[in-house]
Amino acid sequence: MLRFDIAPICSNAYRFQAAMSFAVAALYLFTPYKWVALLLVLGGLLRGFVSPHKCLSYRLFAGLSGKLGLAKMQNAGSKMFADKVVFIAGAVMAGSWLAGSEIGLIPATAILIFAAIDLLTGFCAACWAYGLWYKLKAA
Repeated sequence: MLRFDIAPICSNAYRFQAAMSFAVAALYLFTPYKWVALLLVLGGLLRGFVSPHKCLSYRLFAGLSGKLGLAKMQNAGSKMFADKVVFIAGAVMAGSWLAGSEIGLIPATAILIFAAIDLLTGFCAACWAYGLWYKLKAA
C-alpha cells in the first residue's frame, strides 16, 4: 500500500541506514555489547510506526545524500514496512539478551545478511516482500 500521508523518503538515505543496521547486527553478534539491539528497536519504532522524517539518523542521512547529489525519492510505505521488521527483529534480539537466551542470534544474523545485501546492491528484501504481499492481496 502506498503511503501518501507521509512525504516521500530518500532511498539512498536508507542505504546509509542499512549500513547502521549492519553495524549494529555485527556488534550484537561478535561483541559482548548486546544492548545495541535497543538501537534497532528505537529506530525501527520511530521510522516504522511514526515517520522516517522524525528520526534523527534518517534526517542526517537524507541531508548527506542530498548534499552528495544522491537523493532518490520514493514512497515511504515499503521502507516503513522494512523498519517494522527491524523493530520486531531488534525486540527479539533485546528480549533474548535480557532473558539470557541465544535465540537473538537468529534475527541478528538475518539483519546482518539482508542489510549487507541492501547496502551493496540496493535490493531491500522487506520492500520486495511488501510489494509482493500487495500484489498477491489484489489478485
